[in-house]
Amino acid sequence: MAGEGRPTEAKIDARGLTLGIVATEWNAEYVEQMTQRALRAAADSGLAEAEVVHVAGAVELPIVAQALARKFDAVVVLGAVVRGGTAHFEYVCKSVTEGLTRVALDESTPVAHGVLTVDNADQARARAGFPESTEDKGYEATTAALGAALALREINA
Repeated sequence: MAGEGRPTEAKIDARGLTLGIVATEWNAEYVEQMTQRALRAAADSGLAEAEVVHVAGAVELPIVAQALARKFDAVVVLGAVVRGGTAHFEYVCKSVTEGLTRVALDESTPVAHGVLTVDNADQARARAGFPESTEDKGYEATTAALGAALALREINA
């Protein structure tokens, strides 16, 4: 079941860190909600602001995430890929996941994968952080990225 095994939410103090967010324009109903929740998480963590950049679709996310990783302490990547009737879903999801992992490792910058990969609109809505949602992936991805950036700061101190 999605969300099972989730760590307890701990408030983090990320003051002094910088955050870049890249979000897709596809499935905007869900992605915009996730973006707002990501910004709320950033504010709750003490960040004065975060830069938000929009791209057309999921395939464009890794290259923009890489540019953000060169400029910011942490990056959050948001999108929603909904399964269709072709193999396109598998190709897109694999390419995005591998690309984001590569960016994080190549740039030594936390890159949180907040791209929903779902079978249908109901699953996307359940994970997008609406009041009735069971999960809040925009918020969770942001706290994960900021937490990792704090860990790296401590290691590198």
